[in-house]
Amino acid sequence: MRPDDRFDVTVALDYYAPYVSGLTETARMIAEGLAARGLRIAVACSRHDRSLPPYEVIAGVHVFRAPVLARIRKGVLSPGLPALVARLAARSAVLHIHLPMPEAVAVAALTRRVPLVATHHIDAFLPAGPVNDIGMRLADASAGAAIRRAALVVVNSDDQARGSRLWPLLRRRPTLAVPAPCADRGGGRPALRDGSGTHIGFLGRIADEKGIEYLIRAFRTIDDPAARLLVGGDYEGVAGGSNIGLLRAEAAGDPRVRFLGLLQGDRIRDFYASIDVFALPSIAESFGIVQVEAMMAGIPSVTTDLPGGRFPVQATGFGRVVPPRDPAALRRAVLELAALPAEARELGRKKANELFGLESCVDAYETALRAVIAGRTPAGATGQG
Repeated sequence: MRPDDRFDVTVALDYYAPYVSGLTETARMIAEGLAARGLRIAVACSRHDRSLPPYEVIAGVHVFRAPVLARIRKGVLSPGLPALVARLAARSAVLHIHLPMPEAVAVAALTRRVPLVATHHIDAFLPAGPVNDIGMRLADASAGAAIRRAALVVVNSDDQARGSRLWPLLRRRPTLAVPAPCADRGGGRPALRDGSGTHIGFLGRIADEKGIEYLIRAFRTIDDPAARLLVGGDYEGVAGGSNIGLLRAEAAGDPRVRFLGLLQGDRIRDFYASIDVFALPSIAESFGIVQVEAMMAGIPSVTTDLPGGRFPVQATGFGRVVPPRDPAALRRAVLELAALPAEARELGRKKANELFGLESCVDAYETALRAVIAGRTPAGATGQG
């Protein structure tokens, strides 16, 4: 940094682009959207991949990366990250932190002179076990420290907030519901389609919390040899590791199940254009950007009955909500939605585009951040403060 560098917003999180997850994509799209509107945006994150430079500018966003000392489960140990956030925040009008973030407690303590906005994406999730239970409690405590210090907490929906383990704290803070930014992925080619059978799709990180094994079990009870299950998403660079081995075992060599790997750019558009129904069988979820992008492209979604994760389907009516870990319910829902007529798909597409979208999200964040900078609570925020 030059001595005279100043920023409107410093964004703090562990992982940033080119890493891909719902949280990182939300942070990236908001940061780039604000930068495109003329705001100076700095991002403080970990250098999770050693091939990445310590500093670069991506789409107008100044990205600063702190060295990583070690990797622990789904996180990275970056002792220098809180200090990096503090240095950048001291040169900024407001700090925007994305939770969960293990370093949030230190960041909150080191940046007390700067107004703080916290986006709480999801409660930390680890598979059940004594050690992991302790890890989740520590993660909740760290997130709680930032929430207590925040002038404003942003959530994806009121449904997500009320279902959070941190709801007793959230209900006492100024909280604003802003749906995550969703890109228009329409206009693709059905390049991944293979025949006229029903094509079911999943897109996201290949990880435990996505519940993909239940979708595979559901799909394998469908007798149609022309049916296809397209599973897109990263399984090589997933923080905390991927469960791709388990999923391949569940597929048991069924050639109808296709693992596509990480999809980017026009390949994502082609993916949505190639499927008849989208499935998000998560066992932990707070919104599901991918299911909204599917709906915005005219593809109905089956999702699980989780606070926040069910909200997009309930808000649009363009899909079905099923219990988590229930292959039979998944099977019934995907087959029902696969037969949805074109008129219903067009109505669902229009509704999804009305309710969700990148520009409306960036509008909401810009308004909220400017209000906090001015010392005001944004209009629409709930909670006692």
